[in-house]
Amino acid sequence: MHNVVILGSGCAGNTAAIYTARANLKPLVITGHEPGGQLSITSLVENFPGFPEGVDGPELVERMKQQAQHFGAEYRDGSAQVADLSKRPFRLSVEGEWIETRTLIVATGASARWLGLESEQKLIGKGVSSCATCDGFFFRDKNIMVVGGGDSAMEESLFLTRFGREVTLVHRRDQFRASKIMLDRAMAHPKLKMVTNSVIDEVYDVSKGEVSGVRLRNLVTGEAHDQAVDGLFIAIGHIPNTKPFAGQLDLDPDGYILSKGGARTNITGVFHAGDVQDRTYRQAITASGAGCMAAMEAEKFLEHEGH
Repeated sequence: MHNVVILGSGCAGNTAAIYTARANLKPLVITGHEPGGQLSITSLVENFPGFPEGVDGPELVERMKQQAQHFGAEYRDGSAQVADLSKRPFRLSVEGEWIETRTLIVATGASARWLGLESEQKLIGKGVSSCATCDGFFFRDKNIMVVGGGDSAMEESLFLTRFGREVTLVHRRDQFRASKIMLDRAMAHPKLKMVTNSVIDEVYDVSKGEVSGVRLRNLVTGEAHDQAVDGLFIAIGHIPNTKPFAGQLDLDPDGYILSKGGARTNITGVFHAGDVQDRTYRQAITASGAGCMAAMEAEKFLEHEGH
């Protein structure tokens, strides 16, 4: 029987592990299907406090993990496929093995939606990104392309106009899901141009290990052409990793955990941390802060129960 099981090993899960381990709760961390979370595919992190020269994403999460292990956290590879939160202790099936825990911290994150092109996947962190706030700074005076048609695509595009020489927004339809105010703001910006009814078929150049351009195809005419770009931002949404909890934890229509204040969920003893609940900020530092909150809530909860 575990005091605390933490699902996820990104910034949120690792920080929760540091705090619960230091509280002598001997947490078990299940690393999840993307160990290290979204930072594991981020080359350079320049906005995490305390690293004036920046730090490699994978190195940052690895150091958090080592810090947690130093205080007694245990890490296990795999992810929870089934969760039974109907009664305590909670039961989780991790790679086919059932484990029991008094409290649960869900820090399973959200996975960025990608276009699914092989060339795009190979260039993630090398000019292909899903986070303008994280990576816009690297593309000063460069040509940037954004894919998407919702508010977040407009927001990312407008944010990127601060850095890029030119920002091109590509959308597969001629109608946008974005709100009128965001769309008007984007269309009025002198640096921002829209390409509608179009998709990206290929991202260049995998052989060079960096983004140099894309092949665009017009879905109406079928015509394709190459366009030079230095950075490609995919803004077609995120998928929160909450499948095992559907029907048990209260989720919003997109699958994000609904917070009941602090780090609490609708189930007593189950806490949330990071991008699995946060659709607004999605930063390494906010995920770490949320991991701290969840850990303190779990610790207080167990103390109250006399464990």
